[in-house]
Amino acid sequence: MATNITFADELKPVKSHASNEEGFGVGGVYNLRSRRASKSSLGDRSTFQGSEKAFPAEDEDPGLRNEGDYRRAQVFSKRELFLLAYQSIGVIYGDIGTSPLYVFSSTFTTAPNKADLMGALSLILWTIFMMVTVKYVLVILRADNEGEGGTFSTYALLSRYANISNRDPREASLVRMQRYKTSELSSASVGVRATIEKSKFLRGLLKTMGVLAVSMILSDGVLTPAQSVLGAVQGLNVAVENISKSTVVGVTCAILILLFLIQPLGVGRISMCFAPIIIIWLAWNAVFGIYNLACYDYTVLKAFNPYYAFDYLIRNGEHGWRSLGGVLLCFTGVEALFADLGAFSRKAIQLSWLCYTFPCLLLTYIGQAAYISVHPEAYSNPFYNCAPKGTVIPSLVIAILAAIVASQAIITATFQLMAQIMKLSYFPQIEVKHTSKTHYGQVYVWVVNWFMMTGTVLVAGIYNNTTSLGNAYGVCVMFVTFFDTCMVTLAAILVWKLNPYFVFIPWLIIACMDGTYLSSALTKVPDGAWFTITLAAVLASLFILWRFGKEQQWAAEAEDRFPTSHFVERRSDGKLALTEKYGGTTLSQIQGMGIFFDKAGETTPIVFSQFVRKLTTAPAVMVFFHLRPLEKPTVGPEDRYSVSRLAIPNCYRLIVRHGYMDEVISPDLASLIYEKVRDHIVRRALEQDQSRSAVASGANTPTGESSAVAPSAADESRVVTEPSIAASLETLEKAFKHQVLYIIGKEQMRVKPKTNILRSTLLHFFLFLRDNTRNKIASLKVQRDRVIEVGFIKDV
Repeated sequence: MATNITFADELKPVKSHASNEEGFGVGGVYNLRSRRASKSSLGDRSTFQGSEKAFPAEDEDPGLRNEGDYRRAQVFSKRELFLLAYQSIGVIYGDIGTSPLYVFSSTFTTAPNKADLMGALSLILWTIFMMVTVKYVLVILRADNEGEGGTFSTYALLSRYANISNRDPREASLVRMQRYKTSELSSASVGVRATIEKSKFLRGLLKTMGVLAVSMILSDGVLTPAQSVLGAVQGLNVAVENISKSTVVGVTCAILILLFLIQPLGVGRISMCFAPIIIIWLAWNAVFGIYNLACYDYTVLKAFNPYYAFDYLIRNGEHGWRSLGGVLLCFTGVEALFADLGAFSRKAIQLSWLCYTFPCLLLTYIGQAAYISVHPEAYSNPFYNCAPKGTVIPSLVIAILAAIVASQAIITATFQLMAQIMKLSYFPQIEVKHTSKTHYGQVYVWVVNWFMMTGTVLVAGIYNNTTSLGNAYGVCVMFVTFFDTCMVTLAAILVWKLNPYFVFIPWLIIACMDGTYLSSALTKVPDGAWFTITLAAVLASLFILWRFGKEQQWAAEAEDRFPTSHFVERRSDGKLALTEKYGGTTLSQIQGMGIFFDKAGETTPIVFSQFVRKLTTAPAVMVFFHLRPLEKPTVGPEDRYSVSRLAIPNCYRLIVRHGYMDEVISPDLASLIYEKVRDHIVRRALEQDQSRSAVASGANTPTGESSAVAPSAADESRVVTEPSIAASLETLEKAFKHQVLYIIGKEQMRVKPKTNILRSTLLHFFLFLRDNTRNKIASLKVQRDRVIEVGFIKDV
């Protein structure tokens, strides 16, 4: 049974130690270049010489950060690339691929004349080319954050190249900071970066844009499945007359529930099943397009001339501008294309779009226009009316299947985005399950899946027809695409090092297109688009609130982020005591080994500083235990463990790197820690011995971090006879055999007195959410009777 000890923290906050990194360090919150572990040789420190009388003056830091800790974009072979391209068709293009079902009917309200038809077709063709092919597939997909996509990943990318965001100390060691030196950028780029870094308003604006983009895709994630599945089921009216509304809604809800129930299978398995449906659907439409083009009016090919698009808008004035709300449906789903990047890859998406999806969609819209040119009334239901005779029933079956599959793009995108915002501390940590051993970016978030299922079923039941849902569609898409334009423009300047003057003209062209479509989409706000905007605003407020609370928490924890020598020192009589800053009390000793769980993996665990300061005691052997999750399936034994000795005698830091398929916390965890610390002591002694031998013989002294391989029995027997080594090993063994305690921190937060009402309200809501998230001990797979939870209070 876990023991709980709680103290009120009445100490005044202390000033943070000076940071010697390049950039700014405030109380353990690092927001520029990440701290680099020094490359000092292990053999350079005389830890074991002269018994325990000489121990490191400062904490050693080898192994704190390795190159393998940083996320890198996964590299795929050609075979894997073609497989991913195939799978991406089934997931990414369902939404954008089913747009031919309703684009022309949403653009026109009456049967169009030839000139208007040519203008609308020209708008559709050039919009797909500019907004999807050029903007997203060729440009924006390159603004990935080590393989992750979406507006928020671009914000995370910018935060690695500019000082625009604080970092969670827990995640700091996993982020590669790459801010360019001033000399590496043009003077204009330096000016842009400096303006953003110095402006609190601009930094907040970028943060808000990133969060809003995630929120809007999530709100669309509730709407899109209901819209597409409801539209598919309503298509049964083509074959079955007088089907009741309750039947349509009931079947829709059943399909939606089934769709979400299969999500735990993972993107890989689902896409293998869905890809044939979308491939057949796109090919079916392309064949119809070629047939209609050949049989009816091939002159619609003139619509490739952009003159017809501008002529349409000029002739129709306000009506033409409003009709853009229907035209923009031809690229809805493009925001999910970028967000789904992490589940596939840039090259796979480019391959599947340029070589298959893009040509099929062009042929589809051209063929529909060719038929409507001869039969103008066919605009009201373009897909079914344009289908050749005898193909309506098979077309209906394929259309229903494709419309159901269309939801997968946004569902997958929501999983990707939720994983991203949790990494940057905009949402409480919830379980993220990786669903593939080979493709690291494919994830499933069960909490999000169940919330989305509930939301889509409610939306389908309440709105019960696609006309009402359609009015809410498109606004969030255009907001997200505009945010993407702005974010990637900054990435071009700060990451790709392009001159701002060169970037301005392309940005202006695309931004004008975004703005034109967005202004048209906003006309739908009173008719239903308010729903998605309101839901997005609520979600964004929640994300920003959580981030605000976490930043206040990091600031409150800053007083404990120091080396161990800041808290504890060794006196001349060999006993440990608190430093004079904390009263200088001699520490009594607890027989046994204390394993302090360390969430940051650098400096001193907060639970340790609170433990020794409040209880004025310390275990005979102390181990700071840090788990470092890496985004790979597994970590090999040679890279998994890093042990270093700290300034306090018999105090060690053990960093365990693990993949998402590795199980580290087990009932036998103490034995593992004991073995690794013991191997470290012996290995260090061997290095000391080799170093002395090399100096005596004049050979070069080996440097670098020692191997993770355990020392051989012969080597061990040679060094354990030394008194200092024998004493260290004996102390370790006695402590381990006597008792092992797992010591975990339980941090309680309280709002400072005299805090203004607004800040106090926000913090109280944050603390309510924080107190109701997952409990550490509940998920800890160790002997419960060995766990001690040390509670302490911080003012925020």
